[in-house]
Amino acid sequence: MNSKIILSADSTCDLNEELKQRYDVHYYPFHIILEEKDYLDNVDITPDDIYKKYYDKKILPKTAAINVSEYVEYFQKWVDDGYEVIHLNLGSAISSAHQNCLLAAQMLEHVYPIDSCNLSTGIGLLIIEAAQRIKSGMKAIEIVKELKTMTEKCHASFILDTLAFMHAGGRCSAIVALSANVLNLRPCIEVDNTSGSMGIGKKYRGNLEKVLKKYTIDKLNSYTNIKKDNIFITHSGIDNSYIELVRDIIKKNADFKEIHITRASCTISSHCGPNTLGILFMTE
Repeated sequence: MNSKIILSADSTCDLNEELKQRYDVHYYPFHIILEEKDYLDNVDITPDDIYKKYYDKKILPKTAAINVSEYVEYFQKWVDDGYEVIHLNLGSAISSAHQNCLLAAQMLEHVYPIDSCNLSTGIGLLIIEAAQRIKSGMKAIEIVKELKTMTEKCHASFILDTLAFMHAGGRCSAIVALSANVLNLRPCIEVDNTSGSMGIGKKYRGNLEKVLKKYTIDKLNSYTNIKKDNIFITHSGIDNSYIELVRDIIKKNADFKEIHITRASCTISSHCGPNTLGILFMTE
């Protein structure tokens, strides 16, 4: 890769260690505030720690974006050494991270924050695109320009197994959560890739196996121009049988070069709870 360009992202990109190493990605963790203690996402706290605390005490953490001074300190070492930095942020519609990153970049030179307009491995898809362009020798400013045109081509959605965590976090009412449980409904959370905001799409009824089958087929059939390079199966902690089920359906319905399996960070998992799974891919 071009040794004078650093590729970086917020921890919410949810890439696994193998992919971070393969694409030489640096990342900075979000903050997880639990019982008045500040943890770093996936550094000194895990999603399973959060789930245990919720089931034991019915407590959920607050999540906090990376602040301006943290970004400045993080980028400074590279800027001082003559590097250019391309950094991908969690969508600005759901976090102040991008705005903070922009403010930090104004204090430095050669730092290029990008609003992914997405979350989780929806950001990861853009990271792969950036890494490939860095490897080809493209200039940083040109890469940034191209990435900004690609955000609307990244498609992210997830099936929630329960609305309990959404309700506990104040993101849906008790009536909605109870109704979904009584009616055996599992909503599909859709990411608006023009802003990064989230909304509820189709509501599936049935057990998780049945729902994941239908959801996966629906998503693969929703576009005629899917880019067949990479697809992510990203989950918040789920039995491997469901992952293999979705992987098999993808293989039968589309010929992707790579199917990546990754687990969501604490920031993402604390909002959706366990047994959440989504497929994320790009269109041409």
